[in-house]
Formats: sequence, structure tokens, C-alpha cells
Amino acid sequence: MLGSTLLAGTGVGLPFLAAVFISNFPEALSAAADLRREGHPPRWIIGMWVGVALVSGLAAALGNGLLGEMGAGAVPLIQAFAAGAILTMLADTMIPEAYRDGGNLAGLATVFGFALAFLLSTVS
Repeated sequence: MLGSTLLAGTGVGLPFLAAVFISNFPEALSAAADLRREGHPPRWIIGMWVGVALVSGLAAALGNGLLGEMGAGAVPLIQAFAAGAILTMLADTMIPEAYRDGGNLAGLATVFGFALAFLLSTVS
């Protein structure tokens, strides 16, 4: 997604980066808590997340470089693919876990998160 915003020629805006951070933060916290429960030390968990951030940045750069010739016309296809991957992850892992661990308020928190991400994406 980050690389596709560069293909569209709009650049990567601060509101979009904030929306990406906000949407990924709960997932990272949940995964880090699970890893801690499994006995991984905090240093290992932080190192893993730093590695994920570096690989993600590299993937965005490679995606922009490799798909740059496709131009802005490819952006909707790339974003639809990314949206499908996110929906699959949400439906398969995040929503059941959130409901199990958070109860009925998980749905309200989810709607609030989507509304906040939408607001941040429209600010720019």
C-alpha cells in the first residue's frame, strides 16, 4: 500500500502513515503479548518487530521500483489485492481473537478504529 501511493504520484502523506500505524498497532501488541506468553524474551520480540519494519520498508521500495512502470492505472488493482489480504487476516485471526479476549466491546472498538482510519485518510 505504501508503495502504491507513490505510483499514484501523490506521495506518502502523514495522515496515511498515521492510519497505517494506528491500524497495525493493536495487531502488533496482540502478537507481542502472545509471543511473550510463549516464553520469548522482550529483546527477541522487539528485534523481530524491527526486522518486520525493515522488511516492510524494503517491500514497499521494491514494489514501487518493480511496479513503477505500470503507472497510476495499477494502483486500484494493488490496493484491492492488499485490501483482500487485510480482510482475510481480520476475518480469520483478529476478529475471533478480539471477541474472545475483549467481549462485546470489541465490535465497538473495531468500528471506532475504522472511523479513525477513515478520518485520517481524508484529512490529507
